[in-house]
Amino acid sequence: MTLQPMTTDFLLDAARAAAAAGAAAIRDGERRRGSLVWREKSATDFVSDVDMTAEARIIEVLRAHVPDAAILAEETAAALPAAARARGVTFVIDPLDGTTNFLHGVHDYAVSIAALVDDELAAGVVVHVPRDDWYTATRGGGAWLNGTRLAVSTIDVPDRALIATGFPYKGGHDIEGYLGQMRRLMTNTAGIRRPGAASLDLAGVACGRFEGFWENILAPWDIAAGILLVREAGGIVTTLSGAPCPVDHTAILASTPAMHGWLLERLKEVD
Repeated sequence: MTLQPMTTDFLLDAARAAAAAGAAAIRDGERRRGSLVWREKSATDFVSDVDMTAEARIIEVLRAHVPDAAILAEETAAALPAAARARGVTFVIDPLDGTTNFLHGVHDYAVSIAALVDDELAAGVVVHVPRDDWYTATRGGGAWLNGTRLAVSTIDVPDRALIATGFPYKGGHDIEGYLGQMRRLMTNTAGIRRPGAASLDLAGVACGRFEGFWENILAPWDIAAGILLVREAGGIVTTLSGAPCPVDHTAILASTPAMHGWLLERLKEVD
């Protein structure tokens, strides 16, 4: 399918409308945060009825706009064979990225929605709910924050670079390798930050807040919209082997052109 500007704009409008519905559900949940029941999807990985309600409302809006679209979503529609994304429109949804932050009242959580056409990223929205900041991107149309065009940082020396990451939290199987990576970076950069929501970390790279972001394993709904934001802001997104980053369960390195090679080299050096 050849994308036309109106097609990407339409998909972005659909994603924006759905993100607004999801954000409204989350804001309703904020008012009753103290009474929410936490459920464990796995050890230290939580979900609440806010996640579920937000996802249901998002899917309802997307179905109204694009009834035949495939849906890949974190909570209720996570099983979608890769072949199902090969043709047509697929929406990739994280209804509440940063659930643990949300449950604790830490103000870094977001709605993330991306649209793929023939398995290629076409449009994306990340809404930082507490700040009501809207990050948007379309393929070939640039990345934007509340109407202002984004560009990645121009810092080109490691000792001035601020790098974001995400700590292992599902079973801790990757802790030693991760500590080795962090050790190599924290002694050669301006610092490392762990905000706790990958979509916002990627948005931070896109808007120049961070010079890079890496994590060893993330799901497609964590990264889909953020990948497009970074690329459209002039950044580079790969796996830790340097291959183009897929919208899949994968490791990820997103950074500026000036810092990508250096970060990739440092991360590769860790066994």
